[in-house]
Amino acid sequence: MPRPTGFTYVTRGDDVVISHHGRVATTLRGRRAAEFLEDVEGEDPQELMARLTGNYRRGNERQARQHPRNSG
Repeated sequence: MPRPTGFTYVTRGDDVVISHHGRVATTLRGRRAAEFLEDVEGEDPQELMARLTGNYRRGNERQARQHPRNSG
């Protein structure tokens, strides 16, 4: 599966705004924002942001649909 790309984040006060290719994907507030800022130091930031936005499965659905096991 290809690695996620195109994610950026900006901190605005206590909030963290995550964007994907220039469009706002999600805003983290409070405890989730603080946890994100701690985790982003130790993990791959692109993968972490993809997981948090729910955009981590993109790219392999077509391959899975065409697999003989899934043909109907």
